[in-house]
Amino acid sequence: MWIFDSYYKGTVELWGRENGPIKVSLPFPNSFYMHLRDPPAYREMLAALEGLYRVEECDFKTIFGPLEGYRIFAGRKVAEKIEIQTRYSAQLYNVDIRHDQCYLAEHDLFPCGESEESRFSPDFAVPLTRLEMEVKAVGAGGAGGDPLRSGAEISSIQICRDRNRSLNGPERTVIADLMELISSYNPDLILFPYADSWVPAMVRKAERYGLEPAFSRSGWFKSMASKSYWSYGRANHKEGALIPEGRVLIDTAKSFVYREGGLKGVLMASRLSGLSPNLTSRFTPGTLISSYEVFEAMRRGMVVPFRKSDAESARKITDLKACDRGGMMFQPDPGVYEQVHQIDFTSLYPSIIVKYNLSPESLDHPEVKGFLATVITSLLNLRIETKRRKKTNPEYRGIDSVLKWMLVTCFGYTGYRNAKFGQIQVHERITAISRELLMDIKELAEDMDFEVLHGIVDCLWVRGGPISIYKEAVEQMTGILTEVDSFDWIAFLPMADGSGSYTRYFGRLDKGRMKVRGVAARRGDTPRYLQRMQMDLFELLAGAANREELRLCKPRAEEVRRRYERDLMDASVAVRELAVRRRLSRTNYSRRCAEASAVQALKIAGRHPAPGMVVGYVVADAGRWEVDLEEEASEYDAEYYGKLLEKAWEEVAFVFRP
Repeated sequence: MWIFDSYYKGTVELWGRENGPIKVSLPFPNSFYMHLRDPPAYREMLAALEGLYRVEECDFKTIFGPLEGYRIFAGRKVAEKIEIQTRYSAQLYNVDIRHDQCYLAEHDLFPCGESEESRFSPDFAVPLTRLEMEVKAVGAGGAGGDPLRSGAEISSIQICRDRNRSLNGPERTVIADLMELISSYNPDLILFPYADSWVPAMVRKAERYGLEPAFSRSGWFKSMASKSYWSYGRANHKEGALIPEGRVLIDTAKSFVYREGGLKGVLMASRLSGLSPNLTSRFTPGTLISSYEVFEAMRRGMVVPFRKSDAESARKITDLKACDRGGMMFQPDPGVYEQVHQIDFTSLYPSIIVKYNLSPESLDHPEVKGFLATVITSLLNLRIETKRRKKTNPEYRGIDSVLKWMLVTCFGYTGYRNAKFGQIQVHERITAISRELLMDIKELAEDMDFEVLHGIVDCLWVRGGPISIYKEAVEQMTGILTEVDSFDWIAFLPMADGSGSYTRYFGRLDKGRMKVRGVAARRGDTPRYLQRMQMDLFELLAGAANREELRLCKPRAEEVRRRYERDLMDASVAVRELAVRRRLSRTNYSRRCAEASAVQALKIAGRHPAPGMVVGYVVADAGRWEVDLEEEASEYDAEYYGKLLEKAWEEVAFVFRP
């Protein structure tokens, strides 16, 4: 059976395809494992547990080795009471693991594939029947597509199946026609932009009109609550969702994994993590890598810790500074350079984990094959394969992108306090090795008479040649694969104080296309109008093969700038092209600013702003920080946007300086 949905409702429920959609319900008892350092000290507790629940003495395997203990057939609430009664000395395992994921692991199954095939193959069939749809709505304040706006009504739904079809009419008619269509066609997969906002609204509307919501094959939905959280020093917001049973529903507008990897990327994440595509399309790469590690552990017969018991020991501040220094960086001198090569390690941090056998249990026992090193090896090999294949077949780009993000986040999770298989010492060891490697290849470059211009964490910019000899020498020295980008010219931009920026640069590659990093066109909060101006300028610069030709581009570049400036001042720019999209760090502001006004506008529109939520707004009056929500904006402050345009121009015009 090709499984595409799974969940737990007292039994494990699997939906799959086998000459059509099929559902299987499987008994699977709720249980967890416990190890006590001194069982006799807890005789009364054990006796009480045995009187209420099924308790079995057993041996079980952790990444640190086997343990003796008990399997207790009860749920999380019982486990938490045990923690309190034992003053958190009891070591508990498999408490918070998804039951469907655990069932699949124990029975050598996985989603989105056949059991006899390899989970790590990038070639797999997708037998799902699909429906694509998009909603158009009329809101209380005019045309719009936000179901969370007060008074929003559905006016049209576009359907893409065998041929395009449009459902039109009064809202009740449109919803009734949609439910009938879903019931008759019965798709396994629905691709729907803004589904996580629209589906709850549609279910409520259908019930109000006395219609049966057809999104779920059984009528049951799983709710995912919205939440705000902090990660890597910034607020993030995860929208809630209503997930139907027996179908895959992907919000194609909001899903990061779908946006990066397409359908194949979402399904590959499911194959690796043991989770339904309904979940992998809504999870972050960090959650996916953690889920993958959990799934791999259970497939290898290991239990997964509930709470980490390896709290970091107290250390002197001097020791912390010596250990936790992050990656190595060499600051560039601002300027334009010709014939430059950028050499990058391929997946540096995961490669270090694998090459140096880094895992919590192998730090002090290097002779032991570390769990993390083992499971990351499979991902790394798969990424190397997809990266090779995508050069000639774009079909593999989505899978490669998802793997890239999972591998990027696997390093961060080694130092995350709640990571099931993380440990801060592993994190520190990875960064220490990366610093040593970058210093080593810098010295190697200098020994080979290359000029080192810039370096940051996993890559180095050098001048000299031939670069192929240096690349070979680096790989031989480090044992890690590398990639090379060769620039006809590259511009390293200055920071505000005039020193070289570590992350802002652009240049023309030897194949004639531009590589751009860190400038306005690459930032998510830059209005589309300004992004478009910069990209037009970069397209112009792509025709220059050297510094002399760059200087000849200046008159045409200035004409591009004047055109954009003229249209802006003449108020001939579409207002939504000037929307600023910012992530709210909070919802209460002590001073007047654009974000504070945006929060107020959200409240007026009947929305519920939360930290981490991304809001789009247009600045109508910068002097008083008056803004309008993106979908409602009708005017803009031309002077304010003129200043932003000037800054975007100055970034590119740096190449014209003498």
